[in-house]
Amino acid sequence: MLKSNAQTLHVNGHLLECQWHGKKEPDQPVLVLLHEGLGCVAMWRNFPLQLAELTGRAVFVYSRQGYGGSDPFDQDLDVDFMHREGNSVLPAVLDAAEIDQAILIGHSDGASIAIIHTGEQLDNRIKGLVLLAPHLFVEPETLHGIRLAKAAYEQDGLADRLRRYHLGHTDDTFRRWCGIWLDPKFEAWNIEASVPGINVPVLAIMGEDDQYGTLAQINVLADLLPMQTERTVFEACGHSPHLEQSDATLAKIDRFIKQLFQ
Repeated sequence: MLKSNAQTLHVNGHLLECQWHGKKEPDQPVLVLLHEGLGCVAMWRNFPLQLAELTGRAVFVYSRQGYGGSDPFDQDLDVDFMHREGNSVLPAVLDAAEIDQAILIGHSDGASIAIIHTGEQLDNRIKGLVLLAPHLFVEPETLHGIRLAKAAYEQDGLADRLRRYHLGHTDDTFRRWCGIWLDPKFEAWNIEASVPGINVPVLAIMGEDDQYGTLAQINVLADLLPMQTERTVFEACGHSPHLEQSDATLAKIDRFIKQLFQ
């Protein structure tokens, strides 16, 4: 079994936790995992290690500021928080981790950050995108799912479960994430304009029962990038294909990567 290597990175004045799985090889792309809105390194569970073992490629995962064992937030999230992560933080993370080739694998907010970065910057390091349950725009289903998460946090034990992951700042993390998504000014958030700038192949995966959005999210993506996008929908799957349909998700990603470099 491959060993993991837990580290920290100094990025834009903040300390971010990160972890490597597998060995980074010269001239080979690293699989860079970008977590969801309430995620972190640990919440990927065994997926990064399984991905490294299956693909034979190094996997790098980090927690954004405010999440997991990274430094806590020092400012409220604004409508442009994913643009800041995609256009300012992510390139600095790749620099600090000395990653010169990458396939970005983003989940939920992390997938949106990957879209923004690749669509709005000419970053020749990026060789492909894997988007798990991406958000391109806000739907009523998205807001309904977040309201349910808020109720679960306040009443149904979600807070206790998250405290195992977001060390010492769980309430603050949840408040800021929930607060910006439910802010009326966020309803107009939309990153469709970023998509045409993407110049690499895309694998988009979504669960048919995603509680935070409809298949319109990846349908629009495929419409905007018809020659670049492979669209996959899993039945009996919600917002986390990599956990709910792990084997199928791993197999799809492995095949996608093989096709990129055949």
